Amino acid sequence: MPTADRIWASLPIPALLLDGANRITDINPAAELFFNTTLRGLRGAAVYDRLAIDLEVEEALARVRRNQSPLFINDAHVGTGERAPVLCTLQIAPLADDAESLLFLVAPREIAGRLGRSLSAESAAKSAIGMSEMLAHEIKNPLAGITGAAQLLSMNLEEEDRELCDLILVETRRVVKLLEQVEQFGNLSPPACKEVNIHDLLERARRSASVGFAAHMTVKEEYDPSLPPTWADGDQLVQVFLNLLKNAAQVADPEGGTILIRTFYEASLRVRGPNGRVSRVPLQVEIVDDGPGLPPQIAEDIFEPFVSGRENGTGLGLALVSKIVADHKAWITVDSVPGRTAFRISLPVAPDTSHFDYYEETR
Repeated sequence: MPTADRIWASLPIPALLLDGANRITDINPAAELFFNTTLRGLRGAAVYDRLAIDLEVEEALARVRRNQSPLFINDAHVGTGERAPVLCTLQIAPLADDAESLLFLVAPREIAGRLGRSLSAESAAKSAIGMSEMLAHEIKNPLAGITGAAQLLSMNLEEEDRELCDLILVETRRVVKLLEQVEQFGNLSPPACKEVNIHDLLERARRSASVGFAAHMTVKEEYDPSLPPTWADGDQLVQVFLNLLKNAAQVADPEGGTILIRTFYEASLRVRGPNGRVSRVPLQVEIVDDGPGLPPQIAEDIFEPFVSGRENGTGLGLALVSKIVADHKAWITVDSVPGRTAFRISLPVAPDTSHFDYYEETR
């Protein structure tokens, strides 16, 4: 494949080529995903007939041709007849070898932000793995000595001084527990993937949560029974679901709240791996709570280690979730406003499910 074609296929944002009459002559794979259609469905159509844009597109295109210079447009709402408009940045530029043809780039802010947070979370989780073994070896062993010494001292002390020793014991045990959570990153084995039913895993997590940490919550389910199997390590996914349910329960009002577990199919979602291969992740699991929402100052970093919105929270639960999801070549995102926080996990279909395409090669 020529270099120009490889660059065109690898562009991470939707891109269209327009001829002198503003008709669409080509679109890249990212545009096919964003508009949920193929080049065949758009070729020859006027760009302003197929895209709903809240500005005078014809005037903008004419200006770029007239000045032969790029034009950037911020805060444009772009949609189609099949999807609601989303906030985008538009970039229009003339082609060097053709004064009439134009390159039309559509950069959706929501998608770019989610992807950036997802990649950042995966990188942060990997950093936690690297430091976990060092922390375990360098800190846990001295803490064991401190704990033992405090226990011996407390046997021969007066009541007032014994309280101070008890404080040492409580705090050292708390630090040991924190380190054990960090160790989970390094000790987590690669997923042993096989064909599994998402709803079986969700029910395991739901039952466990309902009799334990989420006993004060109302847990509702909206399952799509037609979903095909996914390709995953069942035990690791149950751990992911439990962590998300626990997170929802911990931020709820002490008197309780509602958690919704929802599954559905969304064919357009895909994830590009480091080797350039695109895998579909159409199986969607959402865990939604009606709590206060994520604090704005940490919302974009919530999957990073040691970032927590709770007092005395370790900030490791969601980082572990992010690592497991990334190991499954899946995707996790979060949308949060006061009264509604939704974590969504996008999973692949099992490759031996014959009536679904699991992998789709890049062009």
